[in-house]
Amino acid sequence: MRRLLARLTALFPLWVLAASLLALAYPPLFTWFRGPLITAGLGVIMLGMGLTLTVEDFRGVARYPRQVALGVALQYTVMPALGWSLGYLFRLPAPFAAGLVLVACCPGGTASNVIAFLARANVALSVTMTTCSTLLAALMTPTLTTLLVGSRVAVDPWGLFRSTVEVVLLPVAAGLVLRRVTPRLTQRILPAAPFAAVVMIVLIVASIIGAGRQTILSAAAPLFGAVVSLHAGGFGLGYLITRLAAGDVVAARTISIEVGMQNSGLGVVLARQNFASPLVAIPSAISSLTHCLIGSFVAALWSRRPRAAGEAAEAAAAAP
Repeated sequence: MRRLLARLTALFPLWVLAASLLALAYPPLFTWFRGPLITAGLGVIMLGMGLTLTVEDFRGVARYPRQVALGVALQYTVMPALGWSLGYLFRLPAPFAAGLVLVACCPGGTASNVIAFLARANVALSVTMTTCSTLLAALMTPTLTTLLVGSRVAVDPWGLFRSTVEVVLLPVAAGLVLRRVTPRLTQRILPAAPFAAVVMIVLIVASIIGAGRQTILSAAAPLFGAVVSLHAGGFGLGYLITRLAAGDVVAARTISIEVGMQNSGLGVVLARQNFASPLVAIPSAISSLTHCLIGSFVAALWSRRPRAAGEAAEAAAAAP
């Protein structure tokens, strides 16, 4: 059963793509999953993340201080700057531009840890960066979003902060507590947690795409162009800047993946709860599909490239 769940989880980009196409073809298949269900779905994802965290994940900050600091800094500088710039470059309507900035200001997604493993990158570093950027999200996501789009659409910074705490920090904290208090139950749940997260993100993405079908189809070219450019730029700049700053190929792969992949589910929930226009959530839904596909391509490419002896030794030493 564990192997089956692991294989199904590894195919998450395929499930997101298939569900998105089905949502465009027949929205009612997924539009029932809306409102509180979307919020609860993200809560399940973040609870699962909390269940997987251990003391070692937090010690990773001490093990890789420079890489963690660089990765988190790029997460909250490169991506927001790209999101803001691309909104103007592609001349997106204000709700789409706001949604693009919002997802660009979100923390790294947990899917990045899977992609890091498939790409033969540093998984321990990936988990540590995801943890740090997630914990910082309550401050960084509302602040950056308000600064970058507050002049174009109405933004409720306190609402963004409150929502981020409710759907990110509290479920993660609950997962940590459950792992500590009920270790046996946690060990039984853990094998199914990643697949449950995949199911939730598929439902969230397909629901938003189905609900915004007409708008997506009418604005497909500029909207998809902006979202693809956002994630491609994140992957590319994350890799390039890390190579220039640290000269470390394994770290560059890991940070590239972390910067390029966002917590798009969080973007959907924050958009639905804190913006008047439902269109603000659409870039986050498209983002989830896009970064999964780009990440899978990058993982396939890097996994086939043999490591140098030094890289292999470093990765082995960094393995959790």
